[in-house]
Amino acid sequence: MTNSGRISQSAFDGSRLRVILLLDLYEGAQEQFLDAYELMRSQVASVPGHISDQLCQSIENPSQWLITSEWESAPPFLAWVNSEEHVETVRPMHSCVRDTRSMRYSILRETSPSRTQAPASAKAGMQVKARVGDGVARHALTFTVKPGSESKVAELLAGYKSPKAQVDDNTRLRRTSLFMHGNRVVRAVEVEGDLLAALRHVARQPEVRAVEEAINPYLEQDRDLSDPDSARVFFTRAALPSVHHVVSGRPEPDGLRRHALYYPAKEGRGMELARLLAHQDEAAAEDPNSPVYGSTVFQRDDIVVRLVDITGELDVDPVASLGLKGRDKAAELERLLDGAAIGIEGSLKSDRNINRLLSHADMLPITDRSSADS
Repeated sequence: MTNSGRISQSAFDGSRLRVILLLDLYEGAQEQFLDAYELMRSQVASVPGHISDQLCQSIENPSQWLITSEWESAPPFLAWVNSEEHVETVRPMHSCVRDTRSMRYSILRETSPSRTQAPASAKAGMQVKARVGDGVARHALTFTVKPGSESKVAELLAGYKSPKAQVDDNTRLRRTSLFMHGNRVVRAVEVEGDLLAALRHVARQPEVRAVEEAINPYLEQDRDLSDPDSARVFFTRAALPSVHHVVSGRPEPDGLRRHALYYPAKEGRGMELARLLAHQDEAAAEDPNSPVYGSTVFQRDDIVVRLVDITGELDVDPVASLGLKGRDKAAELERLLDGAAIGIEGSLKSDRNINRLLSHADMLPITDRSSADS
């Protein structure tokens, strides 16, 4: 792929967020759903960053409902929606809902009588300009397997037959990259078109289901994919959302290689660490000499994974590969990173520890398949 311009998509631009949740209820479940919604509404109202929400019912089909909510910015919403508290809060809704679809949008323009004569400062929290994307949605899943089973799980995950790339007229699987770090598995997907449709398409494929069933005995968190509630909870907990993606505007160089780097954060510092890496990768995209051509940062709680497309080997420029170019960036990472969890003790000011961190953070590649490979 040759890019005609720089691509940048981020949850860290400070703009207000509009979340839209479409729901299709089972017939007769309306009152049960309303009770569950009232419980959820009272709990989410106290979540930092939450502004408001609305519950709407279709005037054309009474089984179709809509929940919209507004947030001060994307990070507090992502922290809430990926928390165990959220998993438990929405659990009473599961038996009421046949299908759901969640969409997240930053607010770019707004018309309001109270703002017609307002000064520019009143528009704080608005997205400054339209983002330039590439028509691709990115998402990842992460889960852990029982210690001692890593090699068997890697063998199973590497050996599956890829599903058809074409999902429908508008959706296509573009790339799947799978890595392991110790007993942690990370599977990142790129989809042209409808991400949810693609994920459901993949989940229905017999070859994929066979692999998922084969690794079930090795998972640290039990799941039963034949039970919708068990599957929903597992994949909710496994979700590792993309919070930042950037690709340089310069021509794509030959010999790009994809790596995944794992950055376990200190408790409560995951979002801050992801923001640091995002800002660093924005700077790298502007640097014609940077070996980092593109990156995607995924974050959930204190798990941060950075997928990088890089020219040459990682260890040619460890500082750039880790996203630490610039004054005091190593000290910032040291403040946020759980060094003990990744086997790094001591200051990141030394070249020795920088090289050790790169070696310890570099995840083991299992598969990296583009649609052309399929």
